[in-house]
Amino acid sequence: MKTKIAILGSTGSIGKTTVNIIKNDKKNFDVVLLTTNTNYVEILKQVSILKPRNLVINNIKFYEKIKKKLKKKKIKIFSSLKYFIKNNKYKIDYTMSAISGIEGLDPTINIIKYTKKIAIANKESLICGWNLIEKELKKNKTQFIPVDSEHFSIGSLLANKKNDEVDEIIITASGGPLLNYPIKKFIQVSPKEAINHPNWSMGKKISIDSATLINKVFETIEAQRIFNIDLQKFKILVHPKSYIHAIIKFKDGLIKILAHDTDMKIPIFNSIYENKKKPLKTKKININYLNNLNFQKVDDRKFPSVKFIKFFSNKPSLYETVIVGSNDELVNLFLNGQIKFMDIHYFLKKILNSNEFLKYRGIKPQNYKQIEDLNKYVRLKTLSLSVLSKKC
Repeated sequence: MKTKIAILGSTGSIGKTTVNIIKNDKKNFDVVLLTTNTNYVEILKQVSILKPRNLVINNIKFYEKIKKKLKKKKIKIFSSLKYFIKNNKYKIDYTMSAISGIEGLDPTINIIKYTKKIAIANKESLICGWNLIEKELKKNKTQFIPVDSEHFSIGSLLANKKNDEVDEIIITASGGPLLNYPIKKFIQVSPKEAINHPNWSMGKKISIDSATLINKVFETIEAQRIFNIDLQKFKILVHPKSYIHAIIKFKDGLIKILAHDTDMKIPIFNSIYENKKKPLKTKKININYLNNLNFQKVDDRKFPSVKFIKFFSNKPSLYETVIVGSNDELVNLFLNGQIKFMDIHYFLKKILNSNEFLKYRGIKPQNYKQIEDLNKYVRLKTLSLSVLSKKC
């Protein structure tokens, strides 16, 4: 029997990687749904290759364009996921949720009811709305697999282990493109320099988060939420090779390490073919990598954002939306040349320390609308703060 699969955000980086895995094994998959926003060319390629039953095109302009282009095809095309859900007759076997940003949270929550297993590659959804996602997972008995390389690795290392057996968890960071820059050069870093990641091929936003190391703050919070392990047990180490993705020390003295090449295909492939013993063609073990597994402490003078972890607790709150929303706006301002690289940390710290937003540390998210509204407000406040600062 074919595996019924859906990909939310099929034209993004994670979505395209998932599509490439499926197209090499098309006979075993029934593609129920692909979704996109504006990537007209890419979605048409995917339709040609995978022949999905349904499409969701969230941008109304491109929805009309694609509907006209595919009018002779036996494909149902919707302008919103909610319309697909109303017409859906299938229990999907596997869903990849790969829509970037907080905007990915609502579709993720809504699709859980209709899928047996969901893989989530969206940091923002898991950080800001984990309690909402977890509620739906439990209610619908849907299996969840995190596919960020760090969290997939932690989950693999924790298999058959209890949380109280864990002594310490190390999440690794490549250090990004600026690791070896002298501190005095950080003030002059350009967007071109900051997105030039040495190991991973990623979008601009994620690349900037890697350059500031705020991504590791997000990943630590995300790991705490997913695995329900005390934040105090997590540490970040710089590992420039990006070969080791997680290290766990257990109370019995054993230390487990998970390594794989810098290719998101590996965690995604394993999330799809879980327990099916299907081989994936990968590179041979590189002995040079094994002989050069360098680790170093994070230099918080270069990467001061890592200190933001101390602002957060083990309990989900709307404060996570504050840091995510403000960072999103600041990265956008930096990419557009409106602020300097080190301003990202400066303004983010101002927002997080503001009494207006500190109050959200004790407020648990109740629904997506609450998160969405706060995100919009935080972004506006961040923008106005940066504009006012320029005038002073």
